[in-house]
Amino acid sequence: MSKLPVRLPISVFVIARNEADRIGLTLVSVKDWADEVIVVDSGSQDGTVALSESLGARVVFNEWRGYGPQKVFAESLCRNDWVLNLDADEEVSPELAVEIQTLFAQGVPSHAAYTLPILPLYPFQDTGHRWTAYHHPVRLYRRSHAGFKDSTVHDSVVVREGGVGHLKGMVIHRSFRSLTHHVDKANEVSSLRAKDLFDKGRNPSALSLLLVPLFAFFKSYVLRREFVNGLDGIVVSHMYAFQRFIRLAKTRELHRLARKGR
Repeated sequence: MSKLPVRLPISVFVIARNEADRIGLTLVSVKDWADEVIVVDSGSQDGTVALSESLGARVVFNEWRGYGPQKVFAESLCRNDWVLNLDADEEVSPELAVEIQTLFAQGVPSHAAYTLPILPLYPFQDTGHRWTAYHHPVRLYRRSHAGFKDSTVHDSVVVREGGVGHLKGMVIHRSFRSLTHHVDKANEVSSLRAKDLFDKGRNPSALSLLLVPLFAFFKSYVLRREFVNGLDGIVVSHMYAFQRFIRLAKTRELHRLARKGR
């Protein structure tokens, strides 16, 4: 069996702002095997910058202009063609780290990009269940073949050339510090997405306001298999339904205010 490489020709990039309580896990999970780690900071006032530098990351300031533009900027700083994007509340599991190292130990990866399963983990949960890893975005890719869109709201990778492979190891996602933080984040993100829907001329109907939250709960609890987490799954599913509802409610509000000339 071939020896796994100590350093892989991969640039890891993370965008961050006031993430000192979480970004340490992110950086520790990659610093021993990635060629470089870049943190693009948009004005942290806690210890994010100092902690990131102490863990070997190169920190660059860039004013916040939205999720997509921030990640496009971070891509431009990377010296390697192969890049791995992580959020500041995510970490590469030991299983995924070994899988990535094995992939590169076998030579140049055969695909231009790879999807990674994202395992959500809430503060009130001790462990996550791999059945709830419903999201599999492209996060490991060649910059010459793929890259982030510059959308201020939706940050996703577009693969321009080559095939897409799928890795099985998990990215552990600690998205929310608490339920209060979840509500605050849902409020922030729903306002951005409501504005996006409003600009596209989409006005939610009464039926969508009634049915979308119900289907969202069903989608989370049954289709995304949150039922395996017991009572925790009920809480998570209600929070997901709230996110979907408040986005539509805010879009409707924007349309009503526009009709009143406000």
